[in-house]
Amino acid sequence: MAELEYCQVVTTTDTREAADVLARSAVEARVAACAQVGSPVTSTYRWEGAVETAEEWRITFKTPTARYAALEAHIRERHSYDVPEILCIPVTAGNPAYLAWLTAETQVS
Repeated sequence: MAELEYCQVVTTTDTREAADVLARSAVEARVAACAQVGSPVTSTYRWEGAVETAEEWRITFKTPTARYAALEAHIRERHSYDVPEILCIPVTAGNPAYLAWLTAETQVS
């Protein structure tokens, strides 16, 4: 199987403002070509021995897999959570023109 060249990376934050700042900073840093902030979701999870429920904002980043490590580091450095969700989901196919745009927009000069 060929190596997958593109991925979507998902994280969540506790406020819309934090999500917007993280999305914009990743695009400005060229570690993602695009970042979409979604409506709030209700998350239920176990943390430090207790079951918690919180409203969170989901961010989906689009990037070449070659830029994943830089994007992960970017998220970790700027995220307010002790253990942020950072999931890398491979893209198995897509519009060739869009995928080429992802590559072009994440090139470091």
